[in-house]
Amino acid sequence: MGLQVLEWRDETGQEIVHRWPEEGSGDIRMGSQLVVRESQTAVFFRDGKALDVFQPGRHTLSTLNLPILGRIVNMVFGGETPFQSEVYFVNMRTFTDLKWGTATPIVFRDSELAMVRLAAHGLYTMRIADPQLFVNNVVGTEHLYLQTQVEDWLRSFIVSRLNDTLGQVLDTLLNLPKLYEQIAAAAKAKLQEDFGRYGMEMIDFVIEAVTPPEEVQRMMDERTSMEAVGDQARFLQYRAAKAIGDMATGGGAGGTGGVGEAGGAAAAGVGIGGGLAMGAAMAKAVVDAMGSKPADAGAAAGGAAAAGGAAAAAGAFCASCGGPLPDGAKFCPKCGTAVPAAPEPAKCPDCGTELPAGAGFCPKCGKKLS
Repeated sequence: MGLQVLEWRDETGQEIVHRWPEEGSGDIRMGSQLVVRESQTAVFFRDGKALDVFQPGRHTLSTLNLPILGRIVNMVFGGETPFQSEVYFVNMRTFTDLKWGTATPIVFRDSELAMVRLAAHGLYTMRIADPQLFVNNVVGTEHLYLQTQVEDWLRSFIVSRLNDTLGQVLDTLLNLPKLYEQIAAAAKAKLQEDFGRYGMEMIDFVIEAVTPPEEVQRMMDERTSMEAVGDQARFLQYRAAKAIGDMATGGGAGGTGGVGEAGGAAAAGVGIGGGLAMGAAMAKAVVDAMGSKPADAGAAAGGAAAAGGAAAAAGAFCASCGGPLPDGAKFCPKCGTAVPAAPEPAKCPDCGTELPAGAGFCPKCGKKLS
């Protein structure tokens, strides 16, 4: 009989446990050589019971299957020996790039966004800490156990512990970026106990992302934009003023693109008139956005309309069609639109003198104005 050598090489990089022989228990004779590599541990079974764990090196085995006894037993039992043995080679290296993720979103109670559904994913690394415990409690009688089987099996443990950790550490998603490391450390501490029960050890645990649904992300982006603006009232005033200015500039530019001076003037009138007509609506929108009372909004709209009417009269163009207006016209001769009357100038209540804008006293009689 030749020398029997038992060994295993993992050529795929995916095997965690490999049994020799693959088909089941075999006849391992006395003096057989067991070769265990540096990244392995071997668990020796005889008659279905784990007898010893072999560390890296070359080991000479002693079993009940002595050569002479084996020949006697073979004659009695028709060529089959009742003394059967097997060796489970366990890969002791650190398995990296193991992935985890939520199959379905988990529900999280957010202090600012109410109930939010979250999806999460990441990576972890692990190794076998107790080979005999792992073989007995996880592998069983399988001849091969792969890395993908561990990932599928452990994913539910990880998601469950992460859900518990989020509820204890996180109050709102707005604070999530600064808490990734803390959440990962807390989840890893919880998972170590789960892994240890089956002879495994978690080395690293990384959370790559915890994301809410797309509609919640859009809402968070809008809130970020609002915070970046700062003073909302001033921002709305700026947007309204810029819109009016753009309309006037666009009208003038359109006028220059016409043929002849008359066409350019008419087009310019349309742009200016349209911009002035929009003044009242824009002013009302700004006032409404700033939370003013209805009476204040009406006053602001009225003031803008009066200013627009005065400017229209001074410009001698119809605010509706842009046609030229003769002096003193109350209706547009082209489209029939009523021309807003220019407001009467302020006068001193005592002497009737016209007052300049912003005057605190009458320039003629010196009366103090309220």
